[in-house]
Amino acid sequence: MTDFWHWFIAAGTIIFVIWCVWLVQWSGKQGPSNVKDEELVGHKWDGDLEEWNNPAPRWWLYLYFITIIFAVGYMVAYPGLGSFGGTLGWSQYGQYDAEMEAAAARYEPIYERFAAMSFDELKANDDAHQLGKSLYASYCTTCHGSDARGAVGYPSLTDNDWLYGNAEQQIITSISQGRNGIMPALGPALGGDAGVDNMVSYVRSLSGLEEASADAMSAQPLYVALCSACHAVDGKGNQMLGGPNLTDDIWLYGGSTEDVRATIVNGRNAMMPSHQNLLGDKRLRILAAYVGSLSERQ
Repeated sequence: MTDFWHWFIAAGTIIFVIWCVWLVQWSGKQGPSNVKDEELVGHKWDGDLEEWNNPAPRWWLYLYFITIIFAVGYMVAYPGLGSFGGTLGWSQYGQYDAEMEAAAARYEPIYERFAAMSFDELKANDDAHQLGKSLYASYCTTCHGSDARGAVGYPSLTDNDWLYGNAEQQIITSISQGRNGIMPALGPALGGDAGVDNMVSYVRSLSGLEEASADAMSAQPLYVALCSACHAVDGKGNQMLGGPNLTDDIWLYGGSTEDVRATIVNGRNAMMPSHQNLLGDKRLRILAAYVGSLSERQ
């Protein structure tokens, strides 16, 4: 904060407090010394209920003075006058650091104990599972759901169908670095509606959702040319690229004719953010073990 803004805020605050003191004092002196009929303010209710021009009760004014005294004391003790830090030396950053240090002192021994376990031991350990569950609730439920069954565009973590794999390092990489899944729009490359219809039928036939007609099979060469790099020639996917398996009838965006058509024609773009800075290595590994255990505990 520059000197100008420091003095602008501090002086404005002090002047406002002084003005409040004057206003309360001035208000307490208003009103007639002797109440007379002509001192009625003119408000009347129910025919004979009228309001006198009397000053506020003293106890009411004292409440205002107490509030002003509290405000002055607060601004002396805590930041409130420009860049003045207050006599107590409190700051939101200092409080945050103190709370983080206290949390580290409390939980670091727990994380150290789990850090010595293998990934399989973490997945089987009930205490680690409960800790991972709390981490999941804090960082993952928005996208994957409280039951980890996902939603349209967000993978289920309970069905053992993994876009990038479920080995220790694969899950840790997904959580720590995030993922960016992109499927390009292929409508123009398929040569119009007929080509799109044939590709939709062929893709759905890989999961057994419909019979592979002659028209559908005519799309196979285009599938190999346009789709096999990500989904493999046999349709079983490519975990190196996050290409979904098209043969297991598990669909991230839906497997209906309309859903598959929209995916092929318009493409898809999905992103999972990185959580490395939020979690750190030890908590991240516990969360990864919890996520890896979900499909095994169903």
